[in-house]
Amino acid sequence: MKKFIVETYYTCTFKTVHKLDELNDKELSKIDNRDDGDVEVIDVKLNNRKTKKVGGKKGDKNSNIKIDSTIPQSLTNKIKNNKNTNFENVNNIKAKNNSRFKMPDRRKGYIQKSQIGDHKVYLHTGEYDDGKIGEIFIDTNKEGELVKAMMNNFAIAISLGLQYGVPLDEYVDAFIDTKFEPSGNVVGNDRILSASSILDYVFRELAISYLGREELAHTPSIANKKNLSHERTDDKFLNIVKNITSKGFVRSNLEEKLVDLSDVRINLKTKN
Repeated sequence: MKKFIVETYYTCTFKTVHKLDELNDKELSKIDNRDDGDVEVIDVKLNNRKTKKVGGKKGDKNSNIKIDSTIPQSLTNKIKNNKNTNFENVNNIKAKNNSRFKMPDRRKGYIQKSQIGDHKVYLHTGEYDDGKIGEIFIDTNKEGELVKAMMNNFAIAISLGLQYGVPLDEYVDAFIDTKFEPSGNVVGNDRILSASSILDYVFRELAISYLGREELAHTPSIANKKNLSHERTDDKFLNIVKNITSKGFVRSNLEEKLVDLSDVRINLKTKN
């Protein structure tokens, strides 16, 4: 049985940062002899591995010279410590990027009831405090337990994706125009008149309500007929309404949904 020794070579690229009190030729000439600099690892590359038989000739040449003999021990320790901290920082960054933005316990949203053919569909949405959608629930009737379970788990998967940062546009582009039964005319939604499937209807509704994708609607928006460019958008009262109103429910048309009660007077009388 043959045995081999595998030699692995690494090429480490690093830089040393020195702090000088004065910038002159005398100080610069002493830099090579100083070992108090901060070492930063720039890159570590793995070279091609080489193998050799155990008990080979003594005249075999080693391709590399030991690094520890040419570099001071303190400098080598700094490289190792800096390398470990860099790997820890990378792991921390990955953990932060993969973090889930959970929904608040008390959240905004709306429920849209519609009927596709002979099937009723209830779409529930949940929103973050800033109005972005973070979860959906899909309820249907006249469906078996298998279909209901599949739709519920599909909605959970979409909700988890939204909470982990997947843009709603990606889901809309993926599921728009999917075709399966039930399909046909839509009753109960003022912007969507027909759908090729439940998924087509759900993501068409979400795209119109949360993304403003008017090209996916079958009826024009009422707010488009009114020129709102001259109105103030930084109104204090309007900002308060935005914070407490479901963005999907009003479809971002706050000016059209507000009711002016400035002229209404209420007289309150107390009983003696």
